[in-house]
Amino acid sequence: MNIPAVTCIDDALRIFYGYSEIGNKEIKKLLSLRSSATVSRLKNMVKDEMASRGILSYGRYKINTAIAFEVWGIDVDDLEKRRKKLKELGLQ
Repeated sequence: MNIPAVTCIDDALRIFYGYSEIGNKEIKKLLSLRSSATVSRLKNMVKDEMASRGILSYGRYKINTAIAFEVWGIDVDDLEKRRKKLKELGLQ
């Protein structure tokens, strides 16, 4: 499955550091999604990985944020470097 790209570095970092678990609302904001079906498919990918690691979720409809970013290939260190560079260039 193709993973949509992060559309806003600040939103991605805010979600990563602000939530230990995320749900539909945060996923839609992170990846600028409208389709509930796509959100469900993305969540199921993460739930499968969580199950394989024996990690439980606190919320029934939530997934672990760190594992979600890992499964979806979102590199937080890279986002932080890009954000820093944008600020250095005065573009943010």
